[in-house]
Amino acid sequence: MEKQMNRRTFLGTTGTMTAGALLAKSYPLIESESVPGKKRLAIVGTGSRGTSFWGKPVQDEYSDLIEFVGLCDINPGRVELAKKKIGVTCPGFTDFDEMLVKTKPDTVIVTTVDATHSIFIIKALEFGCDVITEKPLTTDEVKCQAILDAERKSGKKVLVAFNYRHGTLFTAIKEQLAAKRVGRITSVDFHWYLNTFHGADYFRRWHGHINKSGSLLVHKASHHFDLLNWWIDSDPVEVYAYGSLEHYGRNHAFRGANCRLCAYSSKCKFYFDITKNKEMMDLYVANEKFDGYIRDNCLWRDNIDIFDKMAVQIKYANNVQVSYSLTTYSPYEGLTIAFNGMDGRIDSWEDLPWRTKELEDQAQKHAKEMSQVKNEVTGEFNEIMVSDNFGKTEQLKVPLVESGHGGGDGRLHDRIFRNPGAPDPLLHMAGSRDGAMSALLGIAARKSILEGRVVRIEELTDLKPHPTRGR
Repeated sequence: MEKQMNRRTFLGTTGTMTAGALLAKSYPLIESESVPGKKRLAIVGTGSRGTSFWGKPVQDEYSDLIEFVGLCDINPGRVELAKKKIGVTCPGFTDFDEMLVKTKPDTVIVTTVDATHSIFIIKALEFGCDVITEKPLTTDEVKCQAILDAERKSGKKVLVAFNYRHGTLFTAIKEQLAAKRVGRITSVDFHWYLNTFHGADYFRRWHGHINKSGSLLVHKASHHFDLLNWWIDSDPVEVYAYGSLEHYGRNHAFRGANCRLCAYSSKCKFYFDITKNKEMMDLYVANEKFDGYIRDNCLWRDNIDIFDKMAVQIKYANNVQVSYSLTTYSPYEGLTIAFNGMDGRIDSWEDLPWRTKELEDQAQKHAKEMSQVKNEVTGEFNEIMVSDNFGKTEQLKVPLVESGHGGGDGRLHDRIFRNPGAPDPLLHMAGSRDGAMSALLGIAARKSILEGRVVRIEELTDLKPHPTRGR
């Protein structure tokens, strides 16, 4: 009987070897019919993010510039499905070391469980590959330092895929701040609302466990913290946070094994019928037998230990103060952001239902946002309000783009694969330091909640916060 590989076995066999040890193993090189000049890509992690964001769109749009030479996942069923979905014939692997040695990629794309990012980033760097990693860079300060050390030693580069920076609205906000439209910024109010469909879904999955996701302060909020660091153009210095688990997890009268096997499906408002989603049935349910990963877990299970409400106070090296919050059970999904300056204030928002012409279907909102359709201007607008002290208020209308993350997904891909050397005056592209600072902010906030104290960023790694980030 074939031995099934569980997640612990997978991590144990892939997390302890150096590049030298890899080269010593007797893996034969796969003879690839490579086209000279094409970048050789490999993906580790073939779940929905790996296949739907880094797989098929990149293959469809940039196959004249890249070729996929390998796909790797703990789950062999997902690897085979990913090959079909992406539309490639490259070999698939469950052994990351073997993939590196046999396929010799130029760049490795990391889309695994957050807590394992460091394993694959470091091994890829040591093997001589550049790395593109999904956010967050990693989930704790020890892993963060190890990544920074490995990158410095390797001479290769880590790019962190912060697609939000590239969206039309967030870029327009950056332009106003870079132009110092309301003078020197002194404080920021930033609030993000996840609805009861998207927000709840984190608690069904591996994200509900700190040892895998680092909590939503790291997994989700690292997106938002990166935006803050980029907008403010400075590094965080110290953090104090509050957070608790009051809605999901053990805070409920009943729970089941998972939604498919639940006796309470008729009375649970959060019941999720995965059998109606063919893509999830094919990608996850059909492949549970390989690794035991359940995609429709009960979000009331007792062992959930992340926070479902979070509030963070941040002080930056340039003396900007930030008030941030993240809610995971809002009736609608959206955000509000305000920058208080010496000469005025900039306000913006996204997806507030009373600011849109038509109420959106909240159940389909996240899927629509993640859609990788080509950028399409809808005729609608996002808004930025710029108010001068003792003066007028100006409304700026930013064309609403109907594609992933406000058009940010396609723009990020273009900068990486089509125009890697293009001018970047607003510093859209993010490297390891950007990834580290956003992750460390979330790590510091988590530590602050658990330890009940102010956490200074410089106590976590050897990175020193800079008043001005520059390049």
